[in-house]
Amino acid sequence: MRLRWPRRVAAQVLVVQLVITTGVMVLATGLFLAPLGAELDEAATLRALAIAQTTAADPDIARGLISTSPSPAGPVQTEAERVRRATRALYVVVMDTHGVRWSHTTSGEIGRHVSTDPSAALSGQEIRQIDNGTLGRSARAKVPLYDSDGRIIGAVSVGIAYDSVRRRLVDAIPGLLLCAGAALGAGALAAVAVARRLRRITHGVAFADISALLDEREAMLHGVREGVVAFDRDGRIRLANDEAVRLLGLDADATGRALDEVLAPGRTTDVLAGRVDGTDLLAVSGSRVLVANRMPTRDGGAVVTLRDRTELELLGRELDSTQGLLDALRAQDHEHANRLHTVLGLLELGRHERAVEFVAGVASAHRASAEQIAERVRDPLVSALLVGKTAIAAERGVSLRISSATLLSHRVVDPRDLVTVLGNLIDNALDAATERRLSEPPVEPLGGPAAEPFMAPSLEPFVEVELRAENTTAVIRVSDTGPGVPPEMREQVFAEGWSTKRPAPPSPSADPSDPAPIVFRRRRGIGLALVRRLSERYGGMARVTARAGGGAVFTVILPEALAPDDLAGDGPARQLTSAGESR
Repeated sequence: MRLRWPRRVAAQVLVVQLVITTGVMVLATGLFLAPLGAELDEAATLRALAIAQTTAADPDIARGLISTSPSPAGPVQTEAERVRRATRALYVVVMDTHGVRWSHTTSGEIGRHVSTDPSAALSGQEIRQIDNGTLGRSARAKVPLYDSDGRIIGAVSVGIAYDSVRRRLVDAIPGLLLCAGAALGAGALAAVAVARRLRRITHGVAFADISALLDEREAMLHGVREGVVAFDRDGRIRLANDEAVRLLGLDADATGRALDEVLAPGRTTDVLAGRVDGTDLLAVSGSRVLVANRMPTRDGGAVVTLRDRTELELLGRELDSTQGLLDALRAQDHEHANRLHTVLGLLELGRHERAVEFVAGVASAHRASAEQIAERVRDPLVSALLVGKTAIAAERGVSLRISSATLLSHRVVDPRDLVTVLGNLIDNALDAATERRLSEPPVEPLGGPAAEPFMAPSLEPFVEVELRAENTTAVIRVSDTGPGVPPEMREQVFAEGWSTKRPAPPSPSADPSDPAPIVFRRRRGIGLALVRRLSERYGGMARVTARAGGGAVFTVILPEALAPDDLAGDGPARQLTSAGESR
């Protein structure tokens, strides 16, 4: 039966940990036994040396060596054997200066020359070693033997059976293996516990599955068109895909850093950090409108998804403008019908000259208004915006006035930014003026309640636009007769997502016969935030103040938004060409 390598991560980790633990135990046991044998050999030779030194210090042995001859019954043999039995040594050999034994465990060896070289001991050195002799392998020591005058008269050699040393080593192995087994068991239990926890964390997947999941996650995160930012429990960026880096303008080293270090303070940072509650929260990053959703994770972090609504927001504003133009065209359609009926009546009455004068007067009034705007504002996009907003304002019952101080003959560097700022300001001003007009009570005429009420001329709502150049700086000022902005809210009105307006109802001029009218409801609280962001991008500013007589005045300054005078030109043809090039 062939063993297979497990596929699950937990099982692989368990096997690896068991193998490592076993290997470590075997290695540790080997490393412990190797020096233990050397230490036991050292202890045995030191013991033999101590016995030899004690024997050599015995004066009876020295006198016997000098006064007697080698004999199994001599005093040297008798004393040496006493020492051997007392110390349980393998042998105690006393030799003279010629290497002849005077004592030995085996009586037949007395009087014979020793089997090993005694010259080192006879020269006055003390020797310790593990060696083989006539009695086998032993731990031995040799010391010189001195007489009473300090002369070397022989040597003493003591041996300890090496089997006793090996036996001590063998006796130590079971205890050592028991400790190693206990350590191995504890390691195995720890490995099993780690493997079980890892199995719960990884949900029993295999290493190959983890690799595939990581590859799929990377492909998905960097392939989706939504921004994804992941945070850990400390608020540091753990992951940001390519779209999030693009939308937020993050640096390449943003991963691992705190959110407040990579983004400037503001609503966008608060939304990403979870300091603002809710779903589909609006945020503005640069010139982009984002919708953010934050989802907490089980480890205390969070994942934020970002959707780019810039194009949709611009489309919504274009639809709003188109809806306003349609309303204005419907109103003008009724007005033109009335005028045509008037012309038809004059013709039927034969008053041809009067009909010509009526048509010429109407055409001259419209042409004069458009020409006046085009003469003061030379950029075609900006002047067309003002003409269109004039028609929308008239349909809503609000007068759109162009200030006498308006003069913009310079070439606009980026007309789209100027159109965005001016269009948002005019839209907000028209909303405010319309709200004021609808909230004012009508004035009762002198004829009494039965007569038709009318609005007093002093209460006629209007919006005034001033657009002028100061060198290369564009100054935009839009005032209205609306309810105004309280001082404590003059900073909040520029915050993204903040608005006092309610969702706009369907247009009252929509065709009631349409079975399924399309109503586009755009989120509020974006227009003024875009205005401030654009002004800050140009290095300028946007602020709101009170208007004398009631209402609000929005002022936006855009440095370097206009080309220098020497590039602007003076004539309308030059202006039209420059504006076309800028587009």
